[in-house]
Amino acid sequence: MKRIIVFVMISVLAFHTGFSQVTEAEKDLKTEYKDTTQGWKTGGLISLSFSSVTLTNWAAGGENSVAINGFSNFFANYKKGNMFWQNSLNLAYGLLKQGEAKKFKKTDDKIEFVSKFGLRASNNWYYSALASFTSQFTAGYNYPDDSTMISNFLSPAYILTAAGINYGKDGFNAFIAPLTMKTTLVMEESLSSIGAYGVDTGKTVRLEFGGYIRTSYRKEFGKKYLFQTKLGLFSNYLHNPQNIDINWEVLLNMKLTKFLSAIITTNLIYDDDIKIGIDDNGDGIIDRKGPRTQFKKVIGVGLSYQF
Repeated sequence: MKRIIVFVMISVLAFHTGFSQVTEAEKDLKTEYKDTTQGWKTGGLISLSFSSVTLTNWAAGGENSVAINGFSNFFANYKKGNMFWQNSLNLAYGLLKQGEAKKFKKTDDKIEFVSKFGLRASNNWYYSALASFTSQFTAGYNYPDDSTMISNFLSPAYILTAAGINYGKDGFNAFIAPLTMKTTLVMEESLSSIGAYGVDTGKTVRLEFGGYIRTSYRKEFGKKYLFQTKLGLFSNYLHNPQNIDINWEVLLNMKLTKFLSAIITTNLIYDDDIKIGIDDNGDGIIDRKGPRTQFKKVIGVGLSYQF
């Protein structure tokens, strides 16, 4: 309960800070919005990397492998007067074939859409509402076991709707939402029947009510470097509010030539409702399941187009 009260107090303080700047903001309105940021601004990044290793009588050992990774990031933002509307779509997919394996294994899979709307409250502060959808394209397996499905399209899928305030300036955004609904979908029957991803056994939907904070920062250094990071924090008021769900993403794109780039992406996730197998004694046998910190890093060099 104390954590809930603190969260609400922070939100109220943010509102108060915004209101206290109204007078100052009115002085700046005429000049601040007579720039080129009015109307639509669109752009994105598309990247495709490929690698292949072929060995014949190689004394040092190793395995043949083929890997391909695709990544795209699109945005469409609109601003007019005291209103803004921001939209982003992130897609990623990766495959790997190694050794004598006949099938490709999935190494990356992501669908994320975020839409945020805001009306000005004061200088750089906006009353805002946000909606997001996150899932994956295809089934995932518990490799090396390629027969046990652990994920699929809409299993899980996360839909988040939130209302609060947003601060934005110079590529930095902070969205604070004391009123948030998080919906978890598990539409795959084999997963819902075991209560995967926090849904009740046999159910396909789980609803959570809580508070949400999302920060993001995007910076271009000249024409060669792009840095972007996003951090999302969610607390369920109704069940273990002290267990904060964390989703932190980082992207660094380094342009080598006009169409050749090196891309590094990382993703750290912690969700108390996602149970992962734990091998306590290192014998290769899963002893129990519990929440674990998840981390993914993808490094690729390949074709890239930024617009």
